[in-house]
Amino acid sequence: MENREDVSNTGSQNNKNENLDRKVAAKDDRPKIGDTKPAPEALKSQKPNEGNNRRRRKRRKEKNSSNKADSSVAAAISDSPVELDAETLKKRRGRERKGKAVGRYTMVVHVEEGVTQLATLEGRSLIEFFVSRPSDDVSEIHGNVYMGRVENVLPGMEAAFVDIGTPKNAVLYQSDLAPTGKENKNEIVRIESVLKNKETVMCQVTKNPIAHKGARLTQEISLAGRFVVLVPNSSTFGISKRLPERERKRLRQILEKAKPAEHGVILRTAAQHITKEEIEQDVARLLEQWRSIENAAGMSKAPSLLYREPEMPFRMIREEFNKEYRSVVVDDVSLYEETKAYLNSIAPALAERIEYHDPDSQSIPLFERFYIDEQLAKALDTKVWLPSGGSLIIEHTEALTVIDVNTGKNVGSSSLEETVYRNNLEAAKEVAHQLRLRDIGGIIVIDFVDMEKAKHKEDVIKTFRSELARDKTRTQVFGISELGLVEMTRKRIGEGLKQTFQKAQE
Repeated sequence: MENREDVSNTGSQNNKNENLDRKVAAKDDRPKIGDTKPAPEALKSQKPNEGNNRRRRKRRKEKNSSNKADSSVAAAISDSPVELDAETLKKRRGRERKGKAVGRYTMVVHVEEGVTQLATLEGRSLIEFFVSRPSDDVSEIHGNVYMGRVENVLPGMEAAFVDIGTPKNAVLYQSDLAPTGKENKNEIVRIESVLKNKETVMCQVTKNPIAHKGARLTQEISLAGRFVVLVPNSSTFGISKRLPERERKRLRQILEKAKPAEHGVILRTAAQHITKEEIEQDVARLLEQWRSIENAAGMSKAPSLLYREPEMPFRMIREEFNKEYRSVVVDDVSLYEETKAYLNSIAPALAERIEYHDPDSQSIPLFERFYIDEQLAKALDTKVWLPSGGSLIIEHTEALTVIDVNTGKNVGSSSLEETVYRNNLEAAKEVAHQLRLRDIGGIIVIDFVDMEKAKHKEDVIKTFRSELARDKTRTQVFGISELGLVEMTRKRIGEGLKQTFQKAQE
């Protein structure tokens, strides 16, 4: 059995639909997909009178501006799906067995007291875990677009601190400035010559605030769709390198016609076997989104939030969901309805893979049904056991993360070298899994057990890199040093599993 199914599975499909209808309440006030919304109304540092006046002015402005932006974004996203022929739909539905979808992955979404928890499983093994609050404009802001105000330019750091309305100012580095088109290719543009104090700039968050560090910004804004990434005011033209060369050639011909003259576009891996009409629709949707952001920018004062990324479940479906997923299981009826409608608009062939888990009629909670709680508890421990009896010890410091590989109870059977080699191969696979599950970023040092043979060292590194290739987060791995250490980096985007789990319990 892949999971625990409810033994009391009574009632027909009609009763289930009636329960859903009864549960759907009035429209909630959660942000919808692609909403534009102003940043927090006033800064704590303002004087009381100034804050009150500013709040009143902002409310009047929001009434005029946000309605336009919201309606245009909603209209762009609610496009009806492109009609596809029966053969194409059959191919995109993926594999089925006895009328049930078959896939490698499962997405599980649990909502409790306004907090959304999302877990991704490969088979029965937990590989990713995320937590999100719908109104969180402080820590979950990756991808948001702001109108910011430059507070301080530091030439010695080649950076500027920008107020975007969050408790800590965000940082904009010289390398993340938008090209002006006037500079020479070999000329290094000084940040103090581009930005001045109190100047307003439109920027996008590329990294969430972590601990005492503020968010990281870029002026090169990009808007992600299901198949296309739009890069406004750019000449960028690209196609995912993960696609076969023949498919890249076909998509290039489509993209050359669909590309807006004044904006750049990048085709994602999800565009494989996608039709010309679907790509054109995705580009049109993103263009409408960009126009709404520009309209909001023209009527907003810094600092203000111009565009909020969709809630986490929608982002994950947009970025990850394909025919390799067996199902998306949701235990909140309102989110279930929204998710199904969203999937119907972007991938109608997979819409049937959305499943509702009714917490009132099911005897087992959703996370318990998929063994997620017990896997999370193990993932928070510093010690991880390997199948043959070896172990990993994972320790975090301010500067880096250290992972120590031990043979432990693994005594082998033939020779010490063979025992160590097999143990390190197991460790290489498990370390890659733990890095993804625990969302460990920054500098990572792995102390494998010493091996004598060069071929064994090469095999361990090859296995490690192969497992890391399945992780969408960018990594860089160096070879095994003379001391038997592997140094690597993994892009840090979030706070990590421990902080994420603690946030879910608050």
